[in-house]
Amino acid sequence: MFRNLLNRFHPVPSCAFHTSSCLNEVQLLTRLRVVDNSEIGKRAMAEGKPPKVICVYNKKRVGYIGDRVMVAIKGQKKKGILVGLKQTQNIKVPKFDSNNVVLIDDNGTPLGTRIHVPIPTILRTILKEKTHAKGADYTKLLGIATRFV
Repeated sequence: MFRNLLNRFHPVPSCAFHTSSCLNEVQLLTRLRVVDNSEIGKRAMAEGKPPKVICVYNKKRVGYIGDRVMVAIKGQKKKGILVGLKQTQNIKVPKFDSNNVVLIDDNGTPLGTRIHVPIPTILRTILKEKTHAKGADYTKLLGIATRFV
């Protein structure tokens, strides 16, 4: 009934009428912004072709701060750590204007030497929990950060 009234006053085809809201979460094919000074990240962002998520390494398949993701960037597969998200966060975790990622190697060392944006302080505890004695060392990411929020 509502569509009939709407079409009577403002004729619009029904296929152009969107009723679902946009998602503010990191999932498959989400575009990210590379915030470190790695060579591949700088080239991709300068060309206007940001990396896209192709895998989120957790059970829910939705990325949160501190999660590892695999991204497709410049025709290659790279891993990264999410350091800032648009989605609604927990208390004391800042909300960012864009989805930020820092590119890493397989052993957890960052590809760049500096992170240009402030990263949340809660990331310290999250990355220390995910670091294993024989596995990847994600705390090196905290060493190259210039500012914390």
